[in-house]
Amino acid sequence: MPSGARPECVTSGRRQKSEVPADPAAGAGGTCRPFEFPGAGLSGRAQMPSPGLLVLFGSQTGTAQDVAERLGRDARRRRLDCRVQALDSYSVVNLINEPLVVFVCATAGQGEPPDNMKNFWRFIFRKNLPSTSLCQMDFAVLGLGDSSYAKFNFVAKKLYRRLLQLGGSALLPLCLGDDQHELGPDAAVDPWLHDLWEKVLWLYPVPPDLGVIPTGVPLPSTFTLHFLLEAPRTCSEEQHGASTDPQGPPSERQPFLAPMVTNQRVTGPSHFQDVRLIEFDITGSGLSFAAGDVVLIQPENRASDLGRFCQALGLDPDQYFTLQPREPGVPCPAQLPQPCSVRHLVAHYLDIASVPRRSFFELLACLSPHELEREKLLQLSSPQGQEELYSYCNRPRRTILEVLCDFPHTAGAIPADYLLDLIPLIRPRAFSIASSLLAHPLRLQILVAVVQYQTRLKEPRRGLCSSWLASLDPGQGPVYVPLWVRPGGLTFPETPDTPVIMVGPGTGVAPFRAAIQERVARDQTGNFLFFGCRWRDQDFYWEAEWLQLERKGCLMLFTAFSREQERKIYVQHRLRELGPLVWDLLDRQGAYFYLAGNAKCMPADVSEALASIFQEEGGLSGPDAANYLARLQRTLRFQRDRRFPVTLCHICVPCHKVHGLGSGWRSARTRAPGGGGPQPAQALPASILESLSNKLWALRGRF
Repeated sequence: MPSGARPECVTSGRRQKSEVPADPAAGAGGTCRPFEFPGAGLSGRAQMPSPGLLVLFGSQTGTAQDVAERLGRDARRRRLDCRVQALDSYSVVNLINEPLVVFVCATAGQGEPPDNMKNFWRFIFRKNLPSTSLCQMDFAVLGLGDSSYAKFNFVAKKLYRRLLQLGGSALLPLCLGDDQHELGPDAAVDPWLHDLWEKVLWLYPVPPDLGVIPTGVPLPSTFTLHFLLEAPRTCSEEQHGASTDPQGPPSERQPFLAPMVTNQRVTGPSHFQDVRLIEFDITGSGLSFAAGDVVLIQPENRASDLGRFCQALGLDPDQYFTLQPREPGVPCPAQLPQPCSVRHLVAHYLDIASVPRRSFFELLACLSPHELEREKLLQLSSPQGQEELYSYCNRPRRTILEVLCDFPHTAGAIPADYLLDLIPLIRPRAFSIASSLLAHPLRLQILVAVVQYQTRLKEPRRGLCSSWLASLDPGQGPVYVPLWVRPGGLTFPETPDTPVIMVGPGTGVAPFRAAIQERVARDQTGNFLFFGCRWRDQDFYWEAEWLQLERKGCLMLFTAFSREQERKIYVQHRLRELGPLVWDLLDRQGAYFYLAGNAKCMPADVSEALASIFQEEGGLSGPDAANYLARLQRTLRFQRDRRFPVTLCHICVPCHKVHGLGSGWRSARTRAPGGGGPQPAQALPASILESLSNKLWALRGRF
């Protein structure tokens, strides 16, 4: 091909597969074509009869985005012109001109807005906005949250009130989807959407001559893939986005390709879990971070999964294509190069290892030419089939790739144009940074627990990012990992004499290692670390480092090895045993308390331990202890890693003690006879208590 010539295109990237699936309404022998809007031409864009609907979403893990895109599809079936955008990609000053807006918002961590709506959040709460700013707007708010968190759906609730304050008219009450419901958020979302469309269609009825597009008919794909007859001479895939020499601060759009320096297993060979200490060289990256910040890593799919996927769909991984949006104003994904190979698309973009959502089955049913497979897909995507879908997909953690292999006739007929509508993008994974630049200049370290577990499926379940990282071996040649940094949920006091109490069992200790390194380098004293693991000789991370800092008088370390005695001892038990010290530090010395770790009941158990200390050592009543803990949270003197639930406190009637709400509280009740509070901690032997007392006395001047 001559240099600079436009590549020739072909219509399909398949080897030998049928181009168009059958029409679900016409039976197995019919043909199914994407719905063509009257007067729309090839783009599939309708001449809509009503003002446009705007759907804005704030999403952290993709659930809110999935619901927003579902709203967009439902709107198009009802002949409504609809735009779906992330809140921070929308020019918020134009909101005053929007007649009809639906907001879909998740709540992240401790009641915070998701990352892709933080700019919008700051703007909408400006105090100088007139109270009539949105008087022309009808709106609805759909919240997605988890009721085991203290600030359940806090973002949606606050936004709903703010939109009313600014003059907006609510079409219907706020929807609060709850991930803790046995049917998930859909239990609240489905009936709410039914009411929403009744309201919307009352305002903007569907023209009688058009009608609603049936759910079994696929809408036009968002993009078209134009396959090239031959590979381009210059390949932009390796240079696209990520760089070893960034022009600006590394970000999701332009990650830094960090050389991996070491990838070391830090758990014993007989330990059940593979935990890695991984170090990256960030020389020349421009990255800067502090204790409590997180690094985001963009993983990729396994080569074996890529091969199975291409085989199931009849795709040639080495074929190149260009991507074209069907409608004007729709941007192509920034992460994809142009042109792009199928191999790059599947390896770096399509999350084929994720558990599919309900919307996946809805679209797959539309595209299926096989009567029996389509019938099953329709059942799994229906409101009545949600328990069956949970049993088939969510409980065993069945992946998109495995579902496609279970429906081979459907998978082989999926038009390539629908790949980006059907399969979500691979999202970056966040890891707490486990090192300080003051101790390790030009280096960034993380502690990674490799996720692998068994369900009823034959193949073990594996975490995409942790397994990929564990498979990389810098000893076999250069390894580069795309990453960038963002502020985390933990902030530490800068005053030199403010004590900090850090509770970090397991890999939860990672952010506290960065904090201790930073504080020691700045001569900040009063560092108290409660660490817990199973066995001293198997998963005691950074044991030598902690003991050396303890000998120097820079750290007080309290450990709980749960399996080294007949009765299990955890960090919450150590806190109770050292109640006088904890109360003195918090109440008299103004200490800050930090908690990180993802053990199921640990956050609630630690909260219960603190409340018990407040009652026993501070003489507070149950309600006063709960209020004291809440006050510490409000003033940021009690912080938890925002990726884990924040549990409230509650007075338990049977035992008149303070317990955590949510699943942690319920499980705590079951551990004690009669449904009361948790069992009391086993007392420490007198020799250990004496040793701790001597430590405190020897270091009293330093702390």
